[in-house]
Amino acid sequence: MPVTDLPPVPLPADPGAAPAPGLLPPGVLPMPDLGVAPSAGRRRGGRRRRVPLAVVAGLVVAAFGAGLVGGVVGARIERDDPHLADAGLPATVGTGTGTGDRAPDSVAGIASTVLPSVVSIEVTSATGGSTGSGLVLRQDGYILTNHHVVASAAGSGASIVVLFADGSQLAATVVGSTSDYDLAVLKVEAEGLTPLVLGDSDAVQVGDPVVAVGAPLGLAGTVTTGIVSALNRPVAAGDGAEETAFINAIQTDAAINPGNSGGPLVNAAGEVVGINSAIAQPPGTAATSGGSIGLGFAIPSNQARRTAEQLIESGVATYPVIGVLLDGAYTGEGVQVATEPQGGQQPVTPDGPADRAGIRAGDVILSIDGRPVTASDELVVAIRARTPGEAVTLRVREAGGAERDVRVVLDESAPG
Repeated sequence: MPVTDLPPVPLPADPGAAPAPGLLPPGVLPMPDLGVAPSAGRRRGGRRRRVPLAVVAGLVVAAFGAGLVGGVVGARIERDDPHLADAGLPATVGTGTGTGDRAPDSVAGIASTVLPSVVSIEVTSATGGSTGSGLVLRQDGYILTNHHVVASAAGSGASIVVLFADGSQLAATVVGSTSDYDLAVLKVEAEGLTPLVLGDSDAVQVGDPVVAVGAPLGLAGTVTTGIVSALNRPVAAGDGAEETAFINAIQTDAAINPGNSGGPLVNAAGEVVGINSAIAQPPGTAATSGGSIGLGFAIPSNQARRTAEQLIESGVATYPVIGVLLDGAYTGEGVQVATEPQGGQQPVTPDGPADRAGIRAGDVILSIDGRPVTASDELVVAIRARTPGEAVTLRVREAGGAERDVRVVLDESAPG
């Protein structure tokens, strides 16, 4: 199985949605678009949200219950007029936390800073529609989001609309998109936008507070909070066919739901440390029916920065490779380099990074930079998190059992 082209994990079909990520480990489902197509006569701009029927029913029940209580109390009051000339309610006590008085590092302070730079994205295509979130990258109209949010816009007749926090909306075009990292850059004709700062995701630690912002279920400007639950989670996101993204993800328990895709995960300073991309669901849960269970995954901001720069500058993004095929049937410790050619490709690419480092067919790779690898996807994700030209140290066990450390300088995949 090639390190650079592992098959994705099949996902339940979602006919109304754009290609969306599947996830590893098993039980992790995509957090894609909503699969909602605007009607032909839909008005843009001042739109009215419909309250779900279950919510309306709840409100009716609550009001009816209150009426019963009032009736019971009223029955116990004498028939004198219960109305007063002055209600005489207690005066409001000042708390010193009026509008604009929140600390900059409080959730309210972070939200007020970040919200104006977070957008909602609507895609309409011949196959349906999708929605997601995004963030302003540059003041001149560049927007960052997930590839799977806008993937359906590749067809003819598709359109993309970006809705801003102030209620305005603009048509957008795709500057560049890559399924390898599940990222895309859009462009709208605008000036003077407020970009968000891409922070250093390498500085993130487990337990750090984070805030997720986006449009879950189409509810724009939604803010949820949590912590960084784990780092370096290997997530393979794909549509079950050919497109697979390998993400060295940040895991968070901040509530993330369908529609949050492409929105920012920010730290206490309001800096973007991740791009929300996927959520996990218990095994057996349909991909189109799940919601947050406190297991969300974000693309680290350092990866997002590198990829966004490539997409803006050239329209395409590349990724690092070591030039080996992996044996998907191997079940021992580490991951094994294939022993036989596959699809006409040699187990070790001649004169590739691994070949130059002395790695041979049948060798077992035990760790990368001291981090153990137990599955092929873990090695692929760890490599994809680096940059071409960067050196990594692999712990390798030869066929005879001897172990050694090998320094490998990563090569670059072909553009496209």
